[in-house]
Amino acid sequence: MKYNFDEIIDRKTTNSKKWNPKLYQTIFNGHTDLLPLWVADMDFKVAEPILDSMRKVIDHGVLGYTLPDEEYYNSIIQWNRRRKNCSVEKDWIVYTNGVVPAISLIIQNFTNSGDNILIQTPVYPPFKLIPEGCGRNVILNPLVDNAGYYTMNFEDFEKKIVDNNIKLFILCNPHNPVGRVWKKEELEKIANICLKHNVFIISDEIHSDLIFKESTFTSFLNLDKKFFNKLFICTAPTKTFNIAGTQTSLIFIPNKDLKDKFQSYLSNIRMETPNSFGIEGVKAGYLYGEEWLEQVIEYLDSNRHFIKTFLEEKLPEINYHLPEGTYLAWIDFSKILKDEDMLEFFEKKAKIAIDYGTWFGEEGSGYIRLNFACPRAVLEQALNNIFNAISNLK
Repeated sequence: MKYNFDEIIDRKTTNSKKWNPKLYQTIFNGHTDLLPLWVADMDFKVAEPILDSMRKVIDHGVLGYTLPDEEYYNSIIQWNRRRKNCSVEKDWIVYTNGVVPAISLIIQNFTNSGDNILIQTPVYPPFKLIPEGCGRNVILNPLVDNAGYYTMNFEDFEKKIVDNNIKLFILCNPHNPVGRVWKKEELEKIANICLKHNVFIISDEIHSDLIFKESTFTSFLNLDKKFFNKLFICTAPTKTFNIAGTQTSLIFIPNKDLKDKFQSYLSNIRMETPNSFGIEGVKAGYLYGEEWLEQVIEYLDSNRHFIKTFLEEKLPEINYHLPEGTYLAWIDFSKILKDEDMLEFFEKKAKIAIDYGTWFGEEGSGYIRLNFACPRAVLEQALNNIFNAISNLK
Protein backbone atom coordinates (compact mmCIF):
# COMPACT_ATOMS: atom_id res chain seq x y z
CA MET A 1 0.00 0.00 0.00
CA LYS A 2 1.27 3.44 -0.91
CA TYR A 3 0.80 6.03 1.83
CA ASN A 4 0.38 9.77 1.19
CA PHE A 5 2.45 11.78 3.65
CA ASP A 6 1.85 14.99 1.73
CA GLU A 7 -1.73 14.96 2.98
CA ILE A 8 -2.37 17.82 5.40
CA ILE A 9 -4.58 16.62 8.24
CA ASP A 10 -6.30 19.28 10.34
CA ARG A 11 -5.28 18.64 13.95
CA LYS A 12 -6.46 22.00 15.28
CA THR A 13 -9.93 20.59 15.94
CA THR A 14 -8.56 17.80 18.15
CA ASN A 15 -6.96 17.88 21.58
CA SER A 16 -3.50 17.70 20.00
CA LYS A 17 -0.86 19.08 22.34
CA LYS A 18 1.28 20.07 19.39
CA TRP A 19 -1.48 22.15 17.75
CA ASN A 20 -3.25 23.41 20.89
CA PRO A 21 -3.53 27.24 20.88
CA LYS A 22 -4.53 27.30 24.57
CA LEU A 23 -1.21 25.70 25.48
CA TYR A 24 0.58 28.37 23.42
CA GLN A 25 -0.74 30.96 25.86
CA THR A 26 1.83 29.78 28.40
CA ILE A 27 4.51 28.05 26.32
CA PHE A 28 4.74 30.68 23.59
CA ASN A 29 3.75 33.80 25.46
CA GLY A 30 0.23 34.12 24.13
CA HIS A 31 1.16 33.73 20.46
CA THR A 32 -1.54 31.40 19.11
CA ASP A 33 -0.99 31.93 15.37
CA LEU A 34 2.13 29.79 15.14
CA LEU A 35 2.99 26.94 12.79
CA PRO A 36 3.85 24.07 15.16
CA LEU A 37 7.07 22.14 14.57
CA TRP A 38 7.85 21.40 18.18
CA VAL A 39 6.21 18.47 20.06
CA ALA A 40 7.80 15.19 18.90
CA ASP A 41 4.92 13.48 17.17
CA MET A 42 4.22 13.17 13.45
CA ASP A 43 1.52 14.93 11.45
CA PHE A 44 0.98 11.74 9.43
CA LYS A 45 -1.98 9.38 9.49
CA VAL A 46 -1.30 6.11 11.29
CA ALA A 47 -0.76 2.91 9.28
CA GLU A 48 -4.00 1.26 8.12
CA PRO A 49 -3.29 -2.10 9.82
CA ILE A 50 -3.04 -0.29 13.17
CA LEU A 51 -6.20 1.71 12.54
CA ASP A 52 -8.01 -1.44 11.43
CA SER A 53 -7.03 -3.26 14.62
CA MET A 54 -8.30 -0.37 16.73
CA ARG A 55 -11.56 -0.19 14.74
CA LYS A 56 -12.15 -3.83 15.66
CA VAL A 57 -11.84 -2.91 19.33
CA ILE A 58 -14.39 -0.12 18.85
CA ASP A 59 -16.71 -2.34 16.78
CA HIS A 60 -16.67 -4.99 19.50
CA GLY A 61 -18.22 -2.37 21.72
CA VAL A 62 -16.71 -3.23 25.10
CA LEU A 63 -13.66 -1.39 26.43
CA GLY A 64 -12.93 -3.33 29.57
CA TYR A 65 -9.72 -4.27 31.35
CA THR A 66 -7.25 -6.06 29.11
CA LEU A 67 -4.26 -8.36 29.35
CA PRO A 68 -1.44 -8.81 26.83
CA ASP A 69 -1.50 -12.14 25.02
CA GLU A 70 1.20 -14.31 23.49
CA GLU A 71 0.90 -12.49 20.17
CA TYR A 72 1.71 -9.24 21.97
CA TYR A 73 4.94 -10.65 23.40
CA ASN A 74 5.89 -12.49 20.22
CA SER A 75 5.43 -9.37 18.11
CA ILE A 76 7.87 -7.47 20.35
CA ILE A 77 10.41 -10.29 20.31
CA GLN A 78 10.20 -10.80 16.53
CA TRP A 79 10.43 -7.07 15.76
CA ASN A 80 13.58 -6.61 17.81
CA ARG A 81 15.18 -9.69 16.30
CA ARG A 82 14.33 -8.67 12.73
CA ARG A 83 14.83 -4.90 12.85
CA LYS A 84 17.60 -4.55 15.45
CA ASN A 85 19.30 -7.94 15.46
CA CYS A 86 18.93 -8.24 19.21
CA SER A 87 17.34 -10.89 21.40
CA VAL A 88 14.59 -9.92 23.80
CA GLU A 89 13.13 -12.52 26.15
CA LYS A 90 9.50 -12.50 27.21
CA ASP A 91 10.45 -12.43 30.88
CA TRP A 92 12.34 -9.16 30.36
CA ILE A 93 9.34 -7.21 29.04
CA VAL A 94 7.55 -4.80 31.36
CA TYR A 95 4.73 -2.45 30.38
CA THR A 96 4.62 1.20 31.48
CA ASN A 97 2.45 4.05 30.29
CA GLY A 98 5.37 5.99 28.85
CA VAL A 99 9.16 6.11 28.72
CA VAL A 100 9.29 9.31 30.78
CA PRO A 101 7.22 7.83 33.63
CA ALA A 102 9.36 4.69 33.45
CA ILE A 103 12.57 6.69 33.86
CA SER A 104 11.07 8.39 36.91
CA LEU A 105 9.97 5.10 38.46
CA ILE A 106 13.35 3.46 37.84
CA ILE A 107 15.13 6.38 39.50
CA GLN A 108 12.76 6.24 42.47
CA ASN A 109 13.22 2.48 42.92
CA PHE A 110 16.93 1.99 42.30
CA THR A 111 18.51 5.17 43.67
CA ASN A 112 18.08 7.12 46.89
CA SER A 113 17.30 10.73 47.69
CA GLY A 114 20.47 12.80 47.31
CA ASP A 115 22.14 10.34 44.89
CA ASN A 116 23.94 11.70 41.84
CA ILE A 117 22.73 10.92 38.32
CA LEU A 118 24.68 11.56 35.12
CA ILE A 119 23.25 12.91 31.85
CA GLN A 120 24.76 14.14 28.57
CA THR A 121 23.64 17.62 27.56
CA PRO A 122 22.15 19.06 25.43
CA VAL A 123 19.41 16.52 25.99
CA TYR A 124 15.65 16.00 26.23
CA PRO A 125 14.62 18.22 29.20
CA PRO A 126 12.97 15.49 31.38
CA PHE A 127 16.38 13.81 31.71
CA LYS A 128 17.26 16.67 34.07
CA LEU A 129 13.83 17.57 35.41
CA ILE A 130 12.84 14.06 36.49
CA PRO A 131 15.87 13.28 38.70
CA GLU A 132 15.70 16.73 40.27
CA GLY A 133 12.00 16.28 40.90
CA CYS A 134 12.79 12.99 42.63
CA GLY A 135 15.29 14.65 44.96
CA ARG A 136 18.40 13.48 43.11
CA ASN A 137 21.34 15.60 41.94
CA VAL A 138 22.08 15.89 38.23
CA ILE A 139 25.70 15.88 37.06
CA LEU A 140 26.50 16.88 33.48
CA ASN A 141 28.82 15.20 31.01
CA PRO A 142 28.32 17.60 28.07
CA LEU A 143 28.60 16.23 24.56
CA VAL A 144 31.31 17.70 22.35
CA ASP A 145 29.92 19.87 19.56
CA ASN A 146 31.94 19.50 16.36
CA ALA A 147 30.06 21.95 14.12
CA GLY A 148 26.80 20.15 14.79
CA TYR A 149 28.21 16.61 14.87
CA TYR A 150 28.38 15.50 18.49
CA THR A 151 30.71 13.06 20.19
CA MET A 152 31.17 11.89 23.77
CA ASN A 153 33.90 13.04 26.12
CA PHE A 154 34.81 9.69 27.66
CA GLU A 155 37.55 11.07 29.91
CA ASP A 156 35.13 13.55 31.45
CA PHE A 157 32.46 10.83 31.60
CA GLU A 158 34.57 8.61 33.86
CA LYS A 159 35.91 11.52 35.88
CA LYS A 160 32.39 12.73 36.64
CA ILE A 161 31.37 9.21 37.71
CA VAL A 162 34.34 8.86 40.06
CA ASP A 163 34.32 12.40 41.47
CA ASN A 164 30.57 12.39 42.11
CA ASN A 165 29.94 8.76 43.07
CA ILE A 166 27.38 8.47 40.26
CA LYS A 167 24.70 5.87 40.85
CA LEU A 168 22.85 5.96 37.53
CA PHE A 169 23.47 7.16 33.97
CA ILE A 170 20.74 8.02 31.46
CA LEU A 171 21.68 7.48 27.81
CA CYS A 172 19.66 8.78 24.85
CA ASN A 173 20.10 6.63 21.74
CA PRO A 174 19.33 7.88 19.13
CA HIS A 175 20.04 11.16 20.82
CA ASN A 176 17.33 13.76 21.20
CA PRO A 177 17.94 16.50 20.10
CA VAL A 178 21.33 16.17 18.36
CA GLY A 179 20.37 13.20 16.17
CA ARG A 180 23.39 10.98 16.81
CA VAL A 181 23.00 7.21 16.50
CA TRP A 182 25.76 6.02 18.79
CA LYS A 183 28.21 3.55 17.33
CA LYS A 184 28.86 0.20 18.97
CA GLU A 185 32.37 1.17 20.03
CA GLU A 186 31.04 4.33 21.70
CA LEU A 187 28.47 2.33 23.64
CA GLU A 188 31.06 -0.24 24.67
CA LYS A 189 33.30 2.47 26.11
CA ILE A 190 30.59 3.92 28.33
CA ALA A 191 29.32 0.44 29.21
CA ASN A 192 32.75 -0.61 30.44
CA ILE A 193 33.12 2.54 32.51
CA CYS A 194 29.70 2.02 34.09
CA LEU A 195 30.44 -1.64 34.77
CA LYS A 196 33.78 -0.72 36.35
CA HIS A 197 32.12 1.74 38.73
CA ASN A 198 28.89 -0.19 39.39
CA VAL A 199 26.58 2.37 37.73
CA PHE A 200 23.01 1.64 36.63
CA ILE A 201 22.24 2.43 32.98
CA ILE A 202 18.93 3.59 31.57
CA SER A 203 19.12 3.46 27.77
CA ASP A 204 16.28 5.47 26.23
CA GLU A 205 15.88 3.89 22.79
CA ILE A 206 12.42 5.22 21.94
CA HIS A 207 13.54 6.61 18.55
CA SER A 208 15.49 3.48 17.63
CA ASP A 209 13.25 2.51 14.70
CA LEU A 210 13.71 5.90 13.03
CA ILE A 211 17.20 5.44 11.60
CA PHE A 212 18.43 6.74 8.26
CA LYS A 213 20.13 4.53 5.72
CA GLU A 214 23.74 5.57 6.30
CA SER A 215 23.55 4.68 9.99
CA THR A 216 23.06 1.44 11.92
CA PHE A 217 21.35 1.37 15.29
CA THR A 218 23.06 -0.55 18.08
CA SER A 219 20.96 -1.35 21.11
CA PHE A 220 22.59 -1.89 24.48
CA LEU A 221 21.17 -5.40 24.07
CA ASN A 222 23.58 -5.88 21.15
CA LEU A 223 26.51 -5.60 23.56
CA ASP A 224 28.09 -8.27 25.73
CA LYS A 225 25.76 -9.78 28.34
CA LYS A 226 28.20 -8.76 31.07
CA PHE A 227 26.63 -5.28 30.80
CA PHE A 228 23.07 -6.51 31.39
CA ASN A 229 23.02 -6.76 35.19
CA LYS A 230 22.32 -3.06 35.85
CA LEU A 231 20.56 -2.22 32.60
CA PHE A 232 17.12 -0.84 31.76
CA ILE A 233 16.12 -0.46 28.09
CA CYS A 234 13.26 1.99 27.53
CA THR A 235 11.52 1.80 24.18
CA ALA A 236 8.05 1.93 22.61
CA PRO A 237 6.11 1.62 19.37
CA THR A 238 4.73 5.11 19.96
CA LYS A 239 7.35 7.19 18.13
CA THR A 240 7.77 4.47 15.51
CA PHE A 241 4.12 4.35 14.47
CA ASN A 242 2.90 7.77 15.66
CA ILE A 243 0.65 6.36 18.38
CA ALA A 244 1.92 8.31 21.39
CA GLY A 245 -1.66 8.84 22.52
CA THR A 246 -1.95 5.16 23.42
CA GLN A 247 0.50 5.73 26.30
CA THR A 248 2.22 2.37 25.81
CA SER A 249 5.92 1.79 26.41
CA LEU A 250 8.10 -1.27 26.75
CA ILE A 251 10.85 -1.63 29.31
CA PHE A 252 13.34 -4.49 28.87
CA ILE A 253 15.09 -5.56 32.08
CA PRO A 254 17.41 -8.57 31.56
CA ASN A 255 18.36 -8.96 35.24
CA LYS A 256 15.66 -11.01 36.97
CA ASP A 257 16.06 -9.41 40.39
CA LEU A 258 15.78 -5.89 38.97
CA LYS A 259 12.84 -6.88 36.81
CA ASP A 260 10.97 -8.54 39.67
CA LYS A 261 11.51 -5.54 41.94
CA PHE A 262 10.33 -3.13 39.28
CA GLN A 263 7.34 -5.27 38.32
CA SER A 264 6.35 -5.56 41.97
CA TYR A 265 6.38 -1.79 42.35
CA LEU A 266 4.27 -1.34 39.21
CA SER A 267 1.78 -3.85 40.60
CA ASN A 268 1.59 -1.93 43.86
CA ILE A 269 0.68 1.28 42.04
CA ARG A 270 -1.59 -0.64 39.65
CA MET A 271 0.36 0.15 36.49
CA GLU A 272 0.13 -3.43 35.31
CA THR A 273 -1.33 -3.78 31.82
CA PRO A 274 -1.64 -1.72 28.62
CA ASN A 275 -4.98 -0.28 27.56
CA SER A 276 -7.00 -1.96 24.80
CA PHE A 277 -5.63 0.30 22.08
CA GLY A 278 -2.07 0.07 23.35
CA ILE A 279 -2.08 -3.70 23.04
CA GLU A 280 -3.46 -3.52 19.51
CA GLY A 281 -0.99 -0.78 18.57
CA VAL A 282 1.93 -2.94 19.65
CA LYS A 283 0.72 -6.04 17.84
CA ALA A 284 -0.49 -4.44 14.62
CA GLY A 285 2.49 -2.11 14.39
CA TYR A 286 5.17 -4.72 14.93
CA LEU A 287 3.42 -7.39 12.85
CA TYR A 288 1.98 -5.34 9.99
CA GLY A 289 3.35 -1.79 10.17
CA GLU A 290 6.75 -2.27 8.59
CA GLU A 291 5.68 -1.19 5.10
CA TRP A 292 4.30 2.08 6.50
CA LEU A 293 7.45 2.66 8.55
CA GLU A 294 9.77 2.15 5.58
CA GLN A 295 7.78 4.74 3.62
CA VAL A 296 7.83 7.15 6.56
CA ILE A 297 11.61 6.88 6.88
CA GLU A 298 12.00 7.53 3.15
CA TYR A 299 9.79 10.62 3.44
CA LEU A 300 11.63 11.86 6.53
CA ASP A 301 14.94 11.29 4.76
CA SER A 302 13.75 13.53 1.94
CA ASN A 303 12.59 16.17 4.43
CA ARG A 304 15.90 16.28 6.30
CA HIS A 305 17.76 16.74 3.02
CA PHE A 306 15.26 19.40 1.95
CA ILE A 307 16.19 21.39 5.07
CA LYS A 308 19.88 20.95 4.31
CA THR A 309 19.54 22.12 0.70
CA PHE A 310 17.29 25.05 1.62
CA LEU A 311 19.68 26.36 4.27
CA GLU A 312 22.79 25.88 2.15
CA GLU A 313 21.25 27.77 -0.77
CA LYS A 314 19.39 30.54 1.04
CA LEU A 315 20.84 30.82 4.54
CA PRO A 316 24.43 29.51 4.44
CA GLU A 317 25.29 31.20 7.74
CA ILE A 318 22.98 28.75 9.54
CA ASN A 319 24.65 25.44 10.40
CA TYR A 320 22.71 22.18 10.24
CA HIS A 321 24.20 18.71 10.44
CA LEU A 322 21.98 15.94 9.08
CA PRO A 323 20.60 13.81 11.92
CA GLU A 324 21.45 10.13 11.77
CA GLY A 325 18.16 9.22 13.45
CA THR A 326 14.90 10.73 14.77
CA TYR A 327 12.79 13.30 12.90
CA LEU A 328 14.28 16.23 14.79
CA ALA A 329 16.53 18.85 13.20
CA TRP A 330 19.08 20.50 15.50
CA ILE A 331 19.87 23.81 13.82
CA ASP A 332 22.51 26.37 14.83
CA PHE A 333 21.37 30.01 14.53
CA SER A 334 24.17 31.42 16.67
CA LYS A 335 25.74 33.40 13.82
CA ILE A 336 22.46 35.25 13.29
CA LEU A 337 20.61 35.35 16.61
CA LYS A 338 21.41 35.65 20.28
CA ASP A 339 19.45 33.47 22.69
CA GLU A 340 17.66 36.49 24.11
CA ASP A 341 16.41 37.36 20.60
CA MET A 342 15.16 33.87 19.74
CA LEU A 343 11.70 34.23 21.25
CA GLU A 344 10.84 37.46 19.46
CA PHE A 345 12.26 36.19 16.18
CA PHE A 346 10.44 32.84 16.00
CA GLU A 347 7.20 33.80 17.71
CA LYS A 348 6.67 37.34 16.44
CA LYS A 349 8.49 37.39 13.12
CA ALA A 350 8.76 33.83 11.76
CA LYS A 351 5.49 32.71 13.40
CA ILE A 352 6.77 29.22 14.20
CA ALA A 353 6.48 27.13 17.36
CA ILE A 354 9.80 25.33 17.86
CA ASP A 355 11.83 24.06 20.81
CA TYR A 356 14.53 26.49 21.88
CA GLY A 357 17.99 25.04 22.31
CA THR A 358 18.40 26.30 25.86
CA TRP A 359 15.45 24.13 26.92
CA PHE A 360 17.89 21.22 26.46
CA GLY A 361 20.57 22.77 28.67
CA GLU A 362 22.93 25.70 28.34
CA GLU A 363 24.91 23.63 25.82
CA GLY A 364 21.97 24.17 23.44
CA SER A 365 22.67 27.89 23.28
CA GLY A 366 22.18 29.25 19.76
CA TYR A 367 20.26 26.17 18.56
CA ILE A 368 16.64 25.30 17.90
CA ARG A 369 15.02 21.87 17.59
CA LEU A 370 12.63 21.61 14.64
CA ASN A 371 10.32 18.64 14.06
CA PHE A 372 10.30 17.75 10.35
CA ALA A 373 7.79 14.88 10.61
CA CYS A 374 5.21 16.86 8.69
CA PRO A 375 4.01 17.26 5.10
CA ARG A 376 6.58 18.91 2.83
CA ALA A 377 4.32 21.92 2.26
CA VAL A 378 4.27 22.66 6.00
CA LEU A 379 8.03 22.30 6.28
CA GLU A 380 8.58 24.52 3.25
CA GLN A 381 6.27 27.17 4.69
CA ALA A 382 8.19 27.13 7.98
CA LEU A 383 11.55 27.51 6.26
CA ASN A 384 10.25 30.30 4.07
CA ASN A 385 8.93 32.05 7.16
CA ILE A 386 12.42 31.84 8.66
CA PHE A 387 14.04 33.05 5.46
CA ASN A 388 11.69 36.02 5.12
CA ALA A 389 12.10 36.96 8.78
CA ILE A 390 15.90 36.88 8.48
CA SER A 391 15.75 38.91 5.25
CA ASN A 392 13.79 41.58 7.11
CA LEU A 393 16.43 41.61 9.84
CA LYS A 394 19.10 42.33 7.25
